[in-house]
Amino acid sequence: MKTSPALLSLLLVFGSAARAEEAIDYPKPVGEEAYALLESMYDYGVDIPLEARAVELKEEEGTIRRKIVFRGARGYLVPGYLEVKADAPAPYPCVLLMHGWSGGRENWWRDGGYIHGGEARRALLERGFAVFALDAQAHGDRIAENGYALVNDYSDPGDPPRKNLFTLRDIITQTILDYRRGLDYLATRGDIDMGRIGAVGYSMGGFHAVALTAVEPRIQAAAGCVVPVTWREDPILDPANYLRGIGGRPFMMLQGKTDPLCDEAHSNALFSLIAGETARLVQYDAGHKLPSAWVDEAIPWLADRL
Repeated sequence: MKTSPALLSLLLVFGSAARAEEAIDYPKPVGEEAYALLESMYDYGVDIPLEARAVELKEEEGTIRRKIVFRGARGYLVPGYLEVKADAPAPYPCVLLMHGWSGGRENWWRDGGYIHGGEARRALLERGFAVFALDAQAHGDRIAENGYALVNDYSDPGDPPRKNLFTLRDIITQTILDYRRGLDYLATRGDIDMGRIGAVGYSMGGFHAVALTAVEPRIQAAAGCVVPVTWREDPILDPANYLRGIGGRPFMMLQGKTDPLCDEAHSNALFSLIAGETARLVQYDAGHKLPSAWVDEAIPWLADRL
């Protein structure tokens, strides 16, 4: 995605932010005019046909899971899962589940693992929520769009190095647009309570939880796990620049104190920028991999606010 020089000149205004313990070199969030330009990057044509369809149906362990495919904002086909408990009453409140870099929607159907996604998904289903998870651009089923690899890690020795066909910014911003289109799809179904929509994201998905909540008023509450700040040299990928868009909606950050992508100092500085009394920060003695306790902390908190 190209950004105009005018937008970059407005966004690239840096300063310092402070937390209680120490001052850190962290850019001030963009101002109101620059934020309006940033927000406009996520506009899309609502007249583009969704062409949504279910291509798979599985009923197991008391749940109904549909594999959904729809047309994204830039023409790509976007695959995802929509799952509910078979005995849950409609219309269902719904939580979007957003995975991390090099992962896929399947992470939320795997117990344990790096993010404890299966535990989080089941906790939501048990509370009567529908869950909706997409593959990010160039991830999961969409890896073919990037030549079947994100990086050269799995190449045979001696293979020439390759580059991603998409920039990090492309992947991040495209996925946010895809989730906005996904909400358009959910609104057409008739069995989703569009007044009770939440989001949970991990790592890259944590950034998606911040940015999507900021630009998408249909998200009523969200939780971001190990939200990274290491991309902040690109103002489009700095979570601090989106926080004004969250307003007073409930938002929880769950961070690792020794996370190299957002340590305790940066987590505190970032959280200090979230407005309102409905925000909450939880920090663990962990790095980028949080203990399973995050599920017990985040899911009841989110459910209570939806």
